[in-house]
Amino acid sequence: MPPHFLKPGDVPPGYAPPGYDEIMLTRGGGASVRHVQTSMPWWNPRYWRKRVWFGVVAAILIVIAIIIGVAVSVTKKNAYPNYSTLSYSLVDTYSGEGFFDQFNYFTGYDPTHGFVHYVPQTQAESLNLTYASKNSAVLRVDTSVGPGDSPDASTGRFSVRVESKNTYDNGLFVFDIKHTPYGCGTWPALWLTDRSNWPDNGEIDVMEATNNATDGNQMTLHTTDQCSMNVRRKETGNALKKDCNHEKNSNAGCGVEADDDSYGTSFNSDGGGVMAMEWRDAGIRMWQWARSSIPSDIKNKTPDPSTWGTALADFPSTNCDIGSHFKNNSIVVNIDLCGDLVYALWDDSGCASNCTDWVANNPEAFTNAYWEFGAFHVYRSS
Repeated sequence: MPPHFLKPGDVPPGYAPPGYDEIMLTRGGGASVRHVQTSMPWWNPRYWRKRVWFGVVAAILIVIAIIIGVAVSVTKKNAYPNYSTLSYSLVDTYSGEGFFDQFNYFTGYDPTHGFVHYVPQTQAESLNLTYASKNSAVLRVDTSVGPGDSPDASTGRFSVRVESKNTYDNGLFVFDIKHTPYGCGTWPALWLTDRSNWPDNGEIDVMEATNNATDGNQMTLHTTDQCSMNVRRKETGNALKKDCNHEKNSNAGCGVEADDDSYGTSFNSDGGGVMAMEWRDAGIRMWQWARSSIPSDIKNKTPDPSTWGTALADFPSTNCDIGSHFKNNSIVVNIDLCGDLVYALWDDSGCASNCTDWVANNPEAFTNAYWEFGAFHVYRSS
């Protein structure tokens, strides 16, 4: 095939399609032929085809997206809500001889499959399972029915669960606790929830333990999905699971564990103490003090959480919309017997026999299974 000739200017200097030559005109009117480069220099964007440009642009966009994603993730992980100082006013007091008059007695089937019969108010009072004086209110497990009685406790032991008539969407709750229940087979709790709309309206566990409570108090949130504590937190307690969704981790919730002295024999021997729980859009925080260390502003009923230092448990709103996950909650106090959580922990509890046999046949084992409270105070921000 004869050579193909191109005139100057038909192609960029230094390049012509494969098989082409460039004619170079001389001053004397002659011509010389120079074979030009037949492959594009890949490093020079001037010669990139459209598909190359598209690939480069796509790669750049992917890199930018990764950088933005990492930046957002880091920013979110380091984010922290604004717990600005709020002014609180007292709205509800639970105390004195009328303490239990502000509660409804739950008598239905135990939702957690406990080996327990929750009794109504008249029966609880006749069995001395709830009673109150000027300075204390007591809620306890029955210790009178043994294996030789008729009826016996072969289908479950008598106990009590009460739920406040007033419901709450936020607030500052101060609980004076003189004695916490413990003993093999027990599952006591001081908590807040909306029983008719659980888990949609959330659950806040302020004090909870099982069996002999040797691991101390545990504070936990239980919610629907999209509530996680895998974020920056400011707390002195030991964080456990971080997904609050009740469908994850067998409904373990997102818990925080306090030290061994925060519940049970050690806590009780020092006269108990005070638990405070602040529930607001920024998050939910909890503090605990021994009887000898209660802040003066709590004693004076002018509580100011901004002066209390780092919380024992911190559940910030960073990755959990507190306002939508928690609402219309009652204060709940109960002592369950056996139940889902106790069954799951029984083999490692150091307790004898099995839970239901133990509960049915050992009434004397529940001598320490009682709550004793001073007063509950509920404050609302203004």
